[in-house]
Amino acid sequence: MPPELKKRSVKSIVGNFGSLFSASKVHLRDEQEIPHDLPVGEEVLGHAHTPPPIEEPEASIMSTPANSRVDSSTSASAHSSSSPVEHNTASTSMFANAQRFHVENMVNIGSSQHVQISEGKRIDGWKMLLKNMASNALHDSRARFDPPKCDEDTRVEVTNELMDWIQDRDAPQRLLCMTGAAGAGKSALQQTISERCSGSNILGSAFFFSAGDPTRNNSTHIVPTIACQLGLHNVVLQDAIAKAVEKDPLIFDKKIKTQMDTLVVAPFQRVCTSGQLDRNTFPHAILIDGLDECSGEENQAELLSTIKHCLLDNDLPFRVFLASRPELAIRSALDSEPEGYLYQLAYHIKLSDEYDATADIRRYLWRRLRDIGSRSRDRRARSHLWPTEEGIERLVTAASGQFIYAATVIKYVSEPRSFPVDRLQTVVNWTPEAGQQTRPFEQLDILYRNILSTAKELYEAVATNQGRDFLVLFRAHQANVHHLYSGMWCGAFDFDEIIGLGEGACEVLCSDLHSLVFFELKNWNGDGASVRRELCFYHQSFSEFLDSEFRAQRLFVSETRVRKYVTGSCLQKILEPEKFLTGSLFSFVQ
Repeated sequence: MPPELKKRSVKSIVGNFGSLFSASKVHLRDEQEIPHDLPVGEEVLGHAHTPPPIEEPEASIMSTPANSRVDSSTSASAHSSSSPVEHNTASTSMFANAQRFHVENMVNIGSSQHVQISEGKRIDGWKMLLKNMASNALHDSRARFDPPKCDEDTRVEVTNELMDWIQDRDAPQRLLCMTGAAGAGKSALQQTISERCSGSNILGSAFFFSAGDPTRNNSTHIVPTIACQLGLHNVVLQDAIAKAVEKDPLIFDKKIKTQMDTLVVAPFQRVCTSGQLDRNTFPHAILIDGLDECSGEENQAELLSTIKHCLLDNDLPFRVFLASRPELAIRSALDSEPEGYLYQLAYHIKLSDEYDATADIRRYLWRRLRDIGSRSRDRRARSHLWPTEEGIERLVTAASGQFIYAATVIKYVSEPRSFPVDRLQTVVNWTPEAGQQTRPFEQLDILYRNILSTAKELYEAVATNQGRDFLVLFRAHQANVHHLYSGMWCGAFDFDEIIGLGEGACEVLCSDLHSLVFFELKNWNGDGASVRRELCFYHQSFSEFLDSEFRAQRLFVSETRVRKYVTGSCLQKILEPEKFLTGSLFSFVQ
């Protein structure tokens, strides 16, 4: 082959190879992200030739303001070449064959080669909601594995009443508040009702407060958690809630009434109005357990107010079942005198007063202990003579209607590394004396210590109570209940005068102990003329706790210290009789 012809042939092969390489580059770019430091001009296409400087280099694509477009003629000029050897590749753009591909910074490029940069990635409202909800508070959360619930054939009457109320969509009262003493079984009932509602597909949402879990011991996450669960029942509602978050990303930092209106009420009403949700079949039960374990009375009161103004005052199908100890915030809302703002709106069940749990506790103890015995390697436990009826009755009496007492006993006896017969005998005969080191009631004692510590802190924080020792005053009232002073009994209000408090101050003293104690009118002389208000204990075990330094630990106040305080107060009254009440109380002091 002549040299001239050979030279042209080589050039042709090289030129064709360059065009092929250029095309492959374009297709490769279809599948790869465009880096921020993208080279300009024909170097992108693999050409060695450097184009002359131009006023608007292609690099400006990446710095073009949002929503602006780069003109195609300008883009084309960036790829021009003056070399005739390039087989018209000068007119080939790197975007010539690209169609509708996506790159990292939201740069959308169409067949027209127009480039548009979006304003930024869209906020995902549903993901934001998920980040602000408390999964630990769900009724079936892994964090609450094996939660307390009612045993078979126990609390049948009250569970039936609760389910009847929830299933009656047309009943006028759409809020049910169940209050009860500490350890009365409120959480077990809530768990049982949650599972029944879930099985019947009527559970809209559930939230279980817990003082020991920072994700659910405050009101921060309750509304997002409720909204999330409701949204999972209807995709259109879910989308409406997500859009509400996208519209106001700061919603989670606002007060819970605003959150409830924005994330629950408005989206639900909007979707119902559109006809995309049937309110008559939508899961309508909203369950909230342990309001008393939400930190701060003001937060408890705010949540109750939010339920009233958002869920009750609006035309919504939801029925709200709330359980709590009868602490100040809920008592103030539900009391009849003075009438609280929820008194007329709520169906109120006083669990400790209206339902006697004695028979249920007896059945619970028999069933659980026999089950433990049947699985034990101890032949004594497998005997039909264990447990004894006498032992069961002693436990039932000690429980005083308190399910947590019975549950604590079962937990202690079921320890797999010991003999159940011996551990049950320890519980029945347990005393803190004689160097006893076992703690069969530790779970119960933790509950008592938490409640008593909180009450002490709140009482002594009030300015008018500064300098007063809450524990001494309360123990003094306990001693009066047990007639430890001269074998006489004095009404609680009168005893306030004796220990240097104003009449009726005991109600303030016990305002945060209503889950453990209550006041009752009693006839002093049996003649109907001497009716006085007396402090009463729900549970015998609480009084025993106060008497035991081993159990009360840092909250223990000795009887000697109490007697010294009461004696000092009495002497002061004797020395200043004009400042003291007359009659029987004066003779009591003397």
